[in-house]
Order: sequence, then C-alpha cells, then structure tokens
Amino acid sequence: MSQISSYIQSNQERFLDELFSLIRIPSISAQQEHKPDMERCARRWAELLVVSGADRAEVMPTDGNPVVYAEKHVSDAAQTVLVYGHYDVMPAEPLELWNSAPFEPEIRDGRIWARGADDDKGQSMMQVKGFETALRLGLLRCNVKFIFEGEEEIGSPSLEAFCRTHRDLLKADVILVSDTSMVSADVPSLTTGLRGLAYWEIEVTGPNRDLHSGHFGGAVANPVNVLCRMLADIIDADGRITIPGFYDSVEDVSAEERAMIAQIPFDEAKYKEAIGVNALAGEKGYSTLERNSCRPSFDICGIWGGYTGEGSKTVLPSKAYAKVSCRLVPHQQHEEISRLFIEYLTRIAPPTVKIKVMPAHGGEGYVCPIDLPAYRAAEEAVGVAFGKRPLAVRRGGSIPIISTFEQVLGVKSILMGFGLEQNAIHSPNESCRLDFFYKGIEAVAEFYKRYDSCNL
Repeated sequence: MSQISSYIQSNQERFLDELFSLIRIPSISAQQEHKPDMERCARRWAELLVVSGADRAEVMPTDGNPVVYAEKHVSDAAQTVLVYGHYDVMPAEPLELWNSAPFEPEIRDGRIWARGADDDKGQSMMQVKGFETALRLGLLRCNVKFIFEGEEEIGSPSLEAFCRTHRDLLKADVILVSDTSMVSADVPSLTTGLRGLAYWEIEVTGPNRDLHSGHFGGAVANPVNVLCRMLADIIDADGRITIPGFYDSVEDVSAEERAMIAQIPFDEAKYKEAIGVNALAGEKGYSTLERNSCRPSFDICGIWGGYTGEGSKTVLPSKAYAKVSCRLVPHQQHEEISRLFIEYLTRIAPPTVKIKVMPAHGGEGYVCPIDLPAYRAAEEAVGVAFGKRPLAVRRGGSIPIISTFEQVLGVKSILMGFGLEQNAIHSPNESCRLDFFYKGIEAVAEFYKRYDSCNL
C-alpha cells in the first residue's frame, strides 16, 4: 500500500465526519429562507480548510452569498493551484421521493446518500482531503488557494464581480475543479470541454382576463396554444435549431475528435433503459455522445398557463408562460444567442398576443487543452488512483464560471471530477460511492505529488 493510500485509510472516519458536518447544513441557494444556512456552511468550510492545513481561511462577502477563501503558501518561486468548488446545493424537493432524510447522510450499499454527497460537497471534500494528504506526507511543492462559492446552483451571479475585485488575491497558474463526472465507474475520464448556457422565461398575454372557452373559443387566440406552436417550431424535423444566425459561431467537430468520441464505451440500449425511453432523438448526422456534449441544444424546461387544478374549468387563459434553455458550444456567446432568440420570438409572435422574453443567467462553453502540464499531472494521478488512464471527454453540462475564470483571471481550468451518472445529482436520493470518495482523495494527492515535476 502506498503512503498516500495508507494515510487516507487511517483517516477515513474523520474525513467522513467532516463531510457529514457540511452535508447536515441545508445550504440551498435557491431558497431565501436558507440564507442563514449559507453563512453557516461557509464558516464551517473555513474551519475545515484550516484543520486540513491551510495557513488561513476567511469568509468574504459578495453581493450575494459569501465566498470562502483559503491559502497555503509553500514558496514564492512555486507554481500556484487555485481550487474551485461550491458549497450551495439544489433544493431537495420532492421530499417524498427520498429514501432517507436528504440532509442527514446515511451510508448503505457502499454509498453516501444525501443532498450534496456528490454535488459539490463530496467532490470539494475530495479536493480538500487530497490537499491535506499531500501536505501531511511532504508531497506538496506548490502553493494552493481555495475559492468555494455559494451561488453555483443559481448561476454564480456574484462571483465574476468578486473575481474582478480580487484578481490579485486569486492569481494562480492553473485552476483545479471537481464538479464534473466520469464516463462510468469502469471508465475513468477527465472533462476537457463543457457546453455554455442561455436561459429565458417567456410570458405570452392574450385577452385581459381568463375567458369562457365556449363564448370566446375559436374567436380569440389562446396564449397557451400560441406559445406551444412558437416553441415547437424552434426545432425542425432534422433536430436543427431554426433561430436565424444560431449556428454562425458553432465550430464543427473535427474528424479527429469525432473519432475519439466514437471510442468512448456507450451502450445505447442501456442508456435508453436507464432513462425509460424507447427511442432517442437529436440533430441529424451526429451520434448520441456528440449530440449531448459538443453540439448545441434547445429545451423547454417548464411550461404552464390556464387552469391546472382538480376537475374541469373551461377557460381560455389570459396568459401562458415557459422557461427555456439552450446549451451552447464553445465560440457561441450567450449574450449574442440571447439577443437572437429574443428577436426571433418577438418577430414570429402573431399580432393576436403580446410576448415578453426575460433573459436569466448564462455563460460560455469551455475547452481545455490536453497538453497542459497540469492536465498531464491530473491524467497520471487519476490513472494511479483508478487503475486506468482516463479518457479525455467533453461533457454536456455547464459551469459558466469556468469560462469566466479564463476571461477574468486568464487561467485555464483542469476539470478533475469524480461524479457518476447514477449519483443522481439534482434529484432525490443523490449519492456518492464510498470507494470513489476515497479514490478521488487519492487522485488529488497524486496530482500534487506530480504537479511541480511537470513544470520543471
């Protein structure tokens, strides 16, 4: 057994206790009633970072929830790694679907079950305990800074301003992030690309009040009907998005990268079975793994209007609403896509209704070069911890702040995540495999063991 594995094994119980102390704090950024919990969770993280070996840690204010900042200084001449994570979590509802209390962690069937077990308290703890392991064993030869935010799950609205204000404080050579997933438990991977995001809420108004559908149906436009028709037409029969100019900045995936994607193990039958569908759909000419990682998409995330209560109520509703999003690929600017979308919907809306489109949060996509010294260190480290060289893959999700880091701090991020699809992040019964929790800590410690030598 290596000295890293030995240290982790001898501290397993303490590592879990510290993680559980964070999980028990319901730090839900989307719900204002949990504002005190955000402060409490930030303070607890600051305590744990000092316990783990940081020289100092502090809770710093932003326009929203606070940021936790910590640092360990090794040498003025050494490289600096900035570790990013987030301490906020998604709401736990619907509570009735949980098999155990979401904020009282349980260990069963070889897993930690709780909200935040993976996203992102579990993964952030892997980073912190990997750092501690490397430090205690004398393997740390670089400076390390930590920035943990409390608004990632609501789009990080305060973090860009914080980064601009504290650019010197956050100065680093590379950013290390554990908030992504691996291909599978048997196929370790490093994420080399993320999609961007644009999000809107739409309001369509018809008559000035709900109308009797018998007296007015067929003579007055129904806003729900109009909204459904407008949104349905945004995707054509080939799975292409019809917004004019939408694809102008989309970079075609190279033949070389498509060949790499084709090598990723993928069982379409199991994929369909896992999500309960009989067939898949998407943009013509691309595989499923290409569609959900390096091609843009459009989705209606929610749609409502009229009467939805028990029984019947024959009304022609006054208003209809929808929340919609686009996943974007690198080079697509979310503000430009938002402008194109708003102009398009405004133009195609019939004169029988009034439409209002309100942009919400957004962010750009990101691509990490695989020839960076830090990427090579991460690749070797994951290979040691998981027993296989990790694949380089793009993922379909979005972490908008990653592109902001590059724009504001001028630093690339290594996306060294340890999640799995079956961990059910954002859903009831979120979990994290215990062996992955410890392997993640090992991989981070191995990263620090290698990082300095990769930069000599």
